[in-house]
Amino acid sequence: MTTPKYNHLKATLSITKASLQSMLKSPSAIVFSLAFPIIFILVFGFIGGSSTMKIDVAFTKNCDTNNPIYQAIQHLDMVKVVSGTEQEQNEALLKGKIDAIVDLQKNTDSLAMLHLKIQCSSASIQNGQIFKSIINSVANEINYQQLKGIKRIVNIETPPPVQARVFQTIDFILPGQIGFSMLSAGVFGAAFVFFSLRQTLVIKRFFATPVSKSSIIIGEMLSRLIFQTTAAAIIILMGRFLFHFTLVHGWLTALQMLFLCAFGLIVFMGFGFIVSGLAKSESAIPPLANIITMPQFLLAGTFFSTDVFPKWLQPISKALPLTYMNEAMRKIAFDGLNLWDVRLQLLIMLAWGVGVYLVAIKTFKWE
Repeated sequence: MTTPKYNHLKATLSITKASLQSMLKSPSAIVFSLAFPIIFILVFGFIGGSSTMKIDVAFTKNCDTNNPIYQAIQHLDMVKVVSGTEQEQNEALLKGKIDAIVDLQKNTDSLAMLHLKIQCSSASIQNGQIFKSIINSVANEINYQQLKGIKRIVNIETPPPVQARVFQTIDFILPGQIGFSMLSAGVFGAAFVFFSLRQTLVIKRFFATPVSKSSIIIGEMLSRLIFQTTAAAIIILMGRFLFHFTLVHGWLTALQMLFLCAFGLIVFMGFGFIVSGLAKSESAIPPLANIITMPQFLLAGTFFSTDVFPKWLQPISKALPLTYMNEAMRKIAFDGLNLWDVRLQLLIMLAWGVGVYLVAIKTFKWE
């Protein structure tokens, strides 16, 4: 009588189901994956509004850099000068990422020292008006000092504002909170689960059955992918319907964000496997996991833009995998890009994943 062939797929799905049930019964899994990100989204969502703390301005390529107004703008604390090509500047204006593009032209007219054109964005009308007032004040001051009020120093042209999308606080915060959720689940979740399975000899009992090692790992991964992508979908839907989170292409954008969540979670689980292998006791897991997660929470653009960091700190920020996940999520959601457009971010995350799993293979313990 022949022995029926063992069904590894069925074993994998059974492990997935059992692991998913255990997560649903775990308060910590619910808190870190869903409740904690939702609390942050609610707080920042109700604070809401467009970001108006700084006036972001770009100068055209052929701008007259010797003009006193150009020099004055460079030293204004309220104004942040943004660089980039003409195409990048126009795209940023359309997307509401900068407030105005300034064109300072040399003027051969003896009655006016220069001609100035300010193209503003409809996404930040208030900032545009403030900037125009600042330019008028600066021009009048220079006019008084240099020409004693005899001649007008500047002719300001202000075309109708370019129609743009309004970049809200929620458009920055929500992708960061999803990234935070994926990193927490990947590192803490995988570390605690596999350490517990090893400590309680569950894995050893698995080895007494025909279940393969790959079935155990794939089953755990699948359960977390299902749980975390569901949590991410809830967060996206809540952000969309409560706070008008920007999804440029609607459900298609949301699906691409969920794919990115799954991809990021798989990468971050590699860190969890490393922590699980290095920890000698359950109490050692949180300190080891925090060494990995805390710098990324703070430096990867989760709560605020990495542009505010000092220059010496930005290379560290740019080296973190969560930085690229957050960046890709925001580009897909607000800029309307697709997965191919953010392939650089995906490739960097993939490189991190390969490196992390190579280390995990060396450190991970089954018993």
